[in-house]
Amino acid sequence: MRIIEINDFLDKELDIYVRLSEKQLTNGVGGSDPDRPMENIFIAESPKVIDRALDAGYEAVSFLIEDGMIRGETKKVIEKAERLTGNNDIKIFSAPTFILAEMAGFKLTRGALCAMKRKEKMNPKELIKEKRRIAVLESVVNPTNVGAIIRSAAALGIEAILLTPDSADPLYRRALRVGMGTAFQVPWTYLDSSDDYIDDLHSVGFKTVAMALRDNTIDIDDSRLKEIDKLAILLGTEGEGLREDTIEHSDYTVKIPMANGVDSLNVAACSALCFWELTK
Repeated sequence: MRIIEINDFLDKELDIYVRLSEKQLTNGVGGSDPDRPMENIFIAESPKVIDRALDAGYEAVSFLIEDGMIRGETKKVIEKAERLTGNNDIKIFSAPTFILAEMAGFKLTRGALCAMKRKEKMNPKELIKEKRRIAVLESVVNPTNVGAIIRSAAALGIEAILLTPDSADPLYRRALRVGMGTAFQVPWTYLDSSDDYIDDLHSVGFKTVAMALRDNTIDIDDSRLKEIDKLAILLGTEGEGLREDTIEHSDYTVKIPMANGVDSLNVAACSALCFWELTK
């Protein structure tokens, strides 16, 4: 193990963890050395999330841990990263508590942060061609909701997730933390655009069900939905929901009945109910 001690919060080696935005990390810009462009990366938190990423084939670039914390699950996941990459020289940055205290949210990392390389974007049609139950997230912009939806998808049998380009990144730190790393267990990718994706779904044999608060709907337990071989569940942005055009072009529209004057459920809560019922 190659351990590098950090004793200054302004140390450039910490840029990747504390000073670069997730957008900069994703786009491979903002590194301290202009002659060495960064690879597109994301930050995984906690040994459990890092372990799931490694199992899914993601490569570790470096670790950041608290002094004296290379033990237990943290030590195991570092050794696993070295073994899988064949690199016993992965940088392991170690910093004292007073340095890490300046990092917002570090106490939530449960022992370790890991910078990891992103994979190439998967082709949406290739991803879903053998699947029977998938979800589509249309403009779901909150990383917490994206993480929670993916966690429900993994637990309740959704086989793949497609996201419109304006949806939050499943590999954002908060999304991964909320989802407990399940973004590495459910295959997902971004659609090429937010327009006409329903036609693309139809072209590969999917029927679509739009989750929307409309009067002209069918019940979520309608037997017709159970009989569909390939079903795509469409979930819309927080607040406004799916676009009108999306609803109009969907094969079915489903509304979850509300009680006590409540107008709607959070999209993550809605997804769990939908996945439970529509994967039966």
